[in-house]
Amino acid sequence: MTAICWTTWFFVLFTINPLITNWIGLLMFYSSIFLALVGTAALAGFVVRFVALKHELAWRLVKEAFRQSFLFSILIVVSLVLLSKGLFSWLNLLFLVLGLSILEFFLISYARPNTNVNQHNL
Repeated sequence: MTAICWTTWFFVLFTINPLITNWIGLLMFYSSIFLALVGTAALAGFVVRFVALKHELAWRLVKEAFRQSFLFSILIVVSLVLLSKGLFSWLNLLFLVLGLSILEFFLISYARPNTNVNQHNL
């Protein structure tokens, strides 16, 4: 699927003129690069985790890799949108990274089971 997404992105890149296209062409460009980046980063993240952390279960590694690849792809695509609108700056990038980091920490803490609840039963 990742290869299909990259093929779609290259097709959109070479066939749609960004200067004369409407919002549908831009949506196709950004959504195809988003999906291609999610797939590529998830595959790379899974391989790195699988090689480095052999003691973890594979489905947990895939879950973490997809979550982080999704956030990474959001970072790249929003940066590209800001760049196309002339709004890209280091301050905006800092706020974007900070917001995505807070979201990642929230997702990590929300997904972790609460082990303090049943400690009094031990």
